[in-house]
Amino acid sequence: MELNDLYRRVIMDHYKNPRNRGTLNEESVTINLNNPTCGDRISLQIQVIDGKVVDAKFTGEGCSISMSSASMMTEAIKGQTFEAAIHMAEKFSALMKGEPVEFEELEDIEALSGVNKFPARIKCATLAWNALRKGIESENEKQ
Repeated sequence: MELNDLYRRVIMDHYKNPRNRGTLNEESVTINLNNPTCGDRISLQIQVIDGKVVDAKFTGEGCSISMSSASMMTEAIKGQTFEAAIHMAEKFSALMKGEPVEFEELEDIEALSGVNKFPARIKCATLAWNALRKGIESENEKQ
């Protein structure tokens, strides 16, 4: 099986069977973002305890790339410190710029590496990650 085919399957699996889709009942940080160029919308909720992402969920609608990226991202950040989550977001940005990056934490994320060949789709892939950054920044400002 070709790598691109495998990546496509991973992306479609996260799109059709999203991880962490839904809302949190506990007190959480909520970030709403949208991508006006293609209509993707996300509402990301992260539950934070002592500077650690204890849980993360998302709702929204959009293309397979934005929704699968949100699914992968919420899986990757659970249990991570703010610092580690921001580091992952930076690594994801590098991946979108075509830089060689490995995600030991969750290799599914690497399935999105091909998106950088389609500049118009990069915003789709980074939507959830931008929401994460905003959420962490707002939490850091509170403290």
